[in-house]
Amino acid sequence: MDHSRVPVLEALEEFRRRGDVVYGPPGHRQGRGADPRVKEILGEGLFAADVLNMNGLDDRRLSQGVLSDAQELMADAVGADEAFFSTCGSSLSVKTGMLAVAGPGEKLLISRNSHKSVIAAVIINGVIPIWVHPKFDAERHLAHPPEPDDVRRKLEEHPDAKGMLLVTPTNWGSCADIRGVARVCHEYGVPLIVDEAWGAHLPFHADLPAWGMNAEADMVITSVHKMGGAIEQSSVFHLQGDRISSEVLKQREDLLGTTSSSSLVYATLDGWRRQMVEQGEELLGTALARARRIREALSATDGLTVMGEEIVREGLAHEHDPLKISIDVRELGITGMQAAEWLRTECHVDVGAADTLRICPSLTHGDDDRSEALLVDSLRRLVKEAGSVERPPRVLLPSPGGLELEQAIRPRDAFFGNVDHVPADRAVGRVAAETITPYPPGVPAVTPGEVITQEVVDYLTSGVKAGMLLPDAADQKVETFRVVA
Repeated sequence: MDHSRVPVLEALEEFRRRGDVVYGPPGHRQGRGADPRVKEILGEGLFAADVLNMNGLDDRRLSQGVLSDAQELMADAVGADEAFFSTCGSSLSVKTGMLAVAGPGEKLLISRNSHKSVIAAVIINGVIPIWVHPKFDAERHLAHPPEPDDVRRKLEEHPDAKGMLLVTPTNWGSCADIRGVARVCHEYGVPLIVDEAWGAHLPFHADLPAWGMNAEADMVITSVHKMGGAIEQSSVFHLQGDRISSEVLKQREDLLGTTSSSSLVYATLDGWRRQMVEQGEELLGTALARARRIREALSATDGLTVMGEEIVREGLAHEHDPLKISIDVRELGITGMQAAEWLRTECHVDVGAADTLRICPSLTHGDDDRSEALLVDSLRRLVKEAGSVERPPRVLLPSPGGLELEQAIRPRDAFFGNVDHVPADRAVGRVAAETITPYPPGVPAVTPGEVITQEVVDYLTSGVKAGMLLPDAADQKVETFRVVA
C-alpha cells in the first residue's frame, strides 16, 4: 500500500481548502468562538483541526472512506488483518475487546497484574475473571507476566473459559512470551487478547520485543499516545484470524465508544503510522542507542540499580523493552515516590512511573540529546542530594504470594451490592467492594470481591504514610475500607 498517504490529514487539508462553514458541532466553529485566552495557550490550529468525521472530513454517507482508508493503512503497516481506531483511550478499548470475547456471566482468563481499566471492564461487562497470577520477582518486588504453563493450568481448570487477556509489556518493561501463550490458548480453541498499551512502537524495529500480531495473538490493543507519536486517548485495535469476529468487535465498540470521535486523534494516528513506516527503523534505532548510553551512565552511578536483560530468564520475564528504564533507588534510602517528587521539584523532570522502590522514565523516538543529558544529570544530582531528603516511613511490602487474594464473589456483584465502611483494623477477612490501586503504575492491590488480608492492609496503610497514592479508594487514606455488607 502507499504509506505516503494520510487519508485523515488529506481530508482535513481539503476541508480547509474548501472553506466549509459548519452549522453543527463543534460549537467553537473551528476556533472562531473559542475564548482568545484559551487560543493563546492552545493555539488556533488545534481548534481549526477539530472537525467531525461525518459532514466534515467526510460526507453524510461517509462514502469517501476517509477513516476506513486510514485504518487499512494502519493494519498493513503492522501486519494485522484489520485495524480500528479508538478516540477513547485503551482503557475503553480493553473493555470493548474483552466484551467481544466474553459476555456477562462467562469466564475470561486475565493476568492479575492488569491495569485498573481491566478491573473496571470486569465490573461493567459482568465477566467472571479467572486470574492468572504473574511471576513475582522477590528480589525486585516486581510482577512479571505469567508464562504459558500458568495459562495452561488455568485452562485445564476452566475449560469453559472464553479466552485470555495478557498484559505485556508491563509498566516496568518486562514482556511476556506472547507466542507461547497464544499457542496454548489456540490449543484449547480460545483467542488471546493482548493489552499491549505500552507496545505501539514494537512493530517498527527488529531489536525490540515481539509484537503481538507477529507472535500469533488474535487481538492486540495499543495506546499510541504512550510510546508512539499520537495525542492522548489515541488507541488502536488490531485483529487477525477468525477467532474474534470483527463484526462482533464493532458492535461491542458501538455500545461503549463515543459518537463524537476526535479528528485530532484520528489525524495524529494517521500521521504517526506514516512516520513509522517511512522512518521508524531509523528513529527507533536512535532511541535504542540513546537508551544504551543512559543505562551505561546510570549503571556506573553509585546508589542506582538499573533493571535490564538480567530479568530475561525462566520464572521472570521472557523479553525486556530497553526503552523502559526501571531504576531501583533503595540504596539511596528513599522511596521511588520521593525520588519522583524530588526530580519534579528540583529538576523539572517528570518520570513516567514510581512506586515504593523505583522510578521508570520511558524513552521514545521523541527524545533528543538535550532530554538524554537532562535525565542523566538530574539522576546524578538526586544521588548527591538524596541524603537531604527526609527518611520515609517503612513500607510493609507483601510477600510474593501476598497479593494473590481469594476471589470470594464476582467483582460486579461486590461492586454493585450493599456495602459497609469499616475501619482498617476491622477490614481483615471482609470482602472488598472497591478497587484500591497504588498509582502509578495502576495495578490494583485489591479488587471487588477479593478477601482483604492483614498483609494487604499493612501494605496499603504503611504505603500511604510513605507517600503512596490511591486515587480510586473510597478513603484515599485507607483509614476505612469499603466492603460487602
